[in-house]
Amino acid sequence: MVRIGSVQVANGGYCMIVAEIGINHNGDIDLAKKLIDKAVEAGCDAVKFQKRTVDVVYTGTELAQPRSVPQDVIEKALKRDVLPEESRKRIEAQGLDATTNGDQKYALEFTAAEYREIDNYCNMKGIMWFASPWDEASVDFLEQFDPVCYKIASASLTDDDLLRHMRSKGRPIILSTGMADMSMIRHAVEVLGTEDLVLLHCTSVYPTFAQGDFDRGLSLINLRGIETLRTEFPGVPIGFSSHDLGIQPAYAAAVLGACMIEKHITLFRGMYGSDQAASIEPEDTSRLVRMVRELPLVLGDGQIEFYEEEKPVAAKLRRKW
Repeated sequence: MVRIGSVQVANGGYCMIVAEIGINHNGDIDLAKKLIDKAVEAGCDAVKFQKRTVDVVYTGTELAQPRSVPQDVIEKALKRDVLPEESRKRIEAQGLDATTNGDQKYALEFTAAEYREIDNYCNMKGIMWFASPWDEASVDFLEQFDPVCYKIASASLTDDDLLRHMRSKGRPIILSTGMADMSMIRHAVEVLGTEDLVLLHCTSVYPTFAQGDFDRGLSLINLRGIETLRTEFPGVPIGFSSHDLGIQPAYAAAVLGACMIEKHITLFRGMYGSDQAASIEPEDTSRLVRMVRELPLVLGDGQIEFYEEEKPVAAKLRRKW
């Protein structure tokens, strides 16, 4: 069992539901608050963001690549003063269309003051929040908010130094296992240790069904991987991080006993952003949470009985009983 804030996470127990906001806020604190509101309304247990030190995670070549970014995103970034001086000068000289991949990355990062606002807002709304730090400096940055846990993104699973740095903070850790085979997962678990660790089965394809082969997309989800991880790492709670387009796989994961479900959320899947298309909108978020919360009642206790509620029906339909 792993305690994350007020929730006890364990195989066969309560299924914690994490609404992955990630970067779907597009660098807009008001949009982030709206997404938090929708997660609260749906009944999610926590919301999750992503934190990067841009010039550490990406190379200079990657950051310099031209990239079209919506003008409103860049205008807000300029107003928030989160772009490097080089970016500001270039855009002032060449216009809002002269943008790069780096401009987009910096525009999507919240400042310490904005994260403080998120922290206060989540506390006011009564929902936990945490983040996936993609580098050691981001871990140190997030420490000031006393997070309930850290999430290791699938892309960071092989970064031993980051894993050790995160573990050194003494907080529970959630590890997604996308883009990895079992030997890679075993190594990551060896680095982290199994104490206060939650593993999330994951297939890192965005979105799973957009590969031109619907059946192949379905098979990539491979929910039986939950059972495989549970057997491989006895005692470690196993959940599911969903990158598919709907809610059925996440619900099926809950039926299989997933201790946690992580699902990207958005206000509208047609919004700008790389993760929006693989997210679910508020109505589906509420539907998924309701289905998962009702699941223990639906599963019942397995005892076969002639229920009292059935007897009036039997009296009408049966000749003998």
